[in-house]
Amino acid sequence: MLEQPSFGRRLRQLRTERGLAQSAVAGEGMSAGYLSRLESGARQPTERAVAYLAERLGISPAEFEQTRAGSLVQSLTIATSLDSDETGELLAEALKSAREQDPLLRWQSLWLLAQWKRRRGELAQERAYLDELVHLGDETGLTELRARGLTQLARCMRASGEIGAAIEASATAHRLARDGGLSRQDMATALLVLVSVEAEAGRLPEARGHADELTTLVEGQSDALWAEAMWTAAAVRVRQGEFAPAQDLLERALQGYSGRENLTLWLRLRVAAARLHLQKFPPEPDVAQQYVEAAESGLPFAGTPALEQELMALGAELAFLEGRIMDARALLDRLGRSELRMTYRDRVRLEVLGCRLLLLEGAEEEGLAGLQRLAAQAQEAGSVDLAADIWRLTTESLVRARERTTTPAAVRGA
Repeated sequence: MLEQPSFGRRLRQLRTERGLAQSAVAGEGMSAGYLSRLESGARQPTERAVAYLAERLGISPAEFEQTRAGSLVQSLTIATSLDSDETGELLAEALKSAREQDPLLRWQSLWLLAQWKRRRGELAQERAYLDELVHLGDETGLTELRARGLTQLARCMRASGEIGAAIEASATAHRLARDGGLSRQDMATALLVLVSVEAEAGRLPEARGHADELTTLVEGQSDALWAEAMWTAAAVRVRQGEFAPAQDLLERALQGYSGRENLTLWLRLRVAAARLHLQKFPPEPDVAQQYVEAAESGLPFAGTPALEQELMALGAELAFLEGRIMDARALLDRLGRSELRMTYRDRVRLEVLGCRLLLLEGAEEEGLAGLQRLAAQAQEAGSVDLAADIWRLTTESLVRARERTTTPAAVRGA
């Protein structure tokens, strides 16, 4: 007898292998909703439904009784050729029962699954795959796999706010790439993460040195790695207060990278440019707004949940800077009702903005307590640069709040 949920998983696998949508398999003899419930395991299949689905898929009913996840090779091939949530789920299922498979096949599967979770902003799940990936890389003894695994693990740790562990992982990846004579791609990717983590930890001299090494390494290119290198080097200069050189580097990336290779990166560069213009002294909200609008126009084509939320958070920051306090609060409340897919740094920025709004709304004690808590947490996590930003913003917000309380209402509304 065909039992759930194994029948649903097998049905979804067979359908996905053929590149068919649920509506195409359901046809006129079954509703797509019923088919969806079968695949999810919510409904037990009847003999009539099994026979109908077998006919639609061009198989015998007996094929539904085969191994529910299929071979790892088969699932890996499908996931590589058709990147989607469904193929990712199938690959994850196949990997669970493939502990004795070739370590290199498992490594490649874990690599794809970690990328899938990263795009979805699911950092905890990405971290779980990367931990196993690094362990497998050590087992194989292949320097390339060890360096690549540690690089991605460090990137994930940084996004999660584990700065100390990220420094150790990224430094090891960089050493492996350098001492192992790995490709320029491996070396540059390891440097990208190392620079970002060092800057986050407040190790700006080291970050600047490695950033210069990185830009020299990719000089003359115009691909995604080059664009990300320019962006990373610009971020270091922003942290050093060198906004003009930072803007020059970022403008090179904006002008030189077409986005054909990675449209999501093209959008993220514009988000970075918007943020840079908000960090300048004085801020340039009009220019930032132009970059936000450019990024928003590309969301339907290459947007991710994390990117959408980051743009909404930027919109809240713009509203705050322009004195549109109610608009800023509305956007923050909207984000608060969502499942956040942001990095640790972006989450903290969001909370900082919420505390700054409290100051302007008259809840000075609550706002200050929140900012002090966030600064202490960032310091404890090893994010020295972020903690310094929070203290600076705390001072600015207090000044602004007190100026607002001494300004007549008629003038504020003008």
